[in-house]
Amino acid sequence: MNGSEVHFWPDDKKISVRPGTTLLDAGRKAKVHIRTRCDGKSACLMCKVKVSDPSGLAPMNVNERLKLGTQADEGYRLACQARVMIGCVQVTVPEDPLKAAIRAQLARQAEEDDLF
Repeated sequence: MNGSEVHFWPDDKKISVRPGTTLLDAGRKAKVHIRTRCDGKSACLMCKVKVSDPSGLAPMNVNERLKLGTQADEGYRLACQARVMIGCVQVTVPEDPLKAAIRAQLARQAEEDDLF
């Protein structure tokens, strides 16, 4: 295999890709939903993902580092900019904020229902 592997969490989906593939494109190929509005032009900043070990990715370009700010030091990358280079890259896709809010509301309702 001349490619690299990307493992997406929490979906637990793996995909083999060619070096140079962005995490956004790898996610699309793996049918993992990564939010974006700008279609990969690093304008919307919605495609932030967390990478536990960035050694399998190309280094951040200046634009990506500036846009991420301190989050760059916490392991975040823009999926549209981060390019897979070698090995297996572990990527955590954050939960969509709207889905998180709905899930939290449903959990609160369930707790209230349990009280009565």
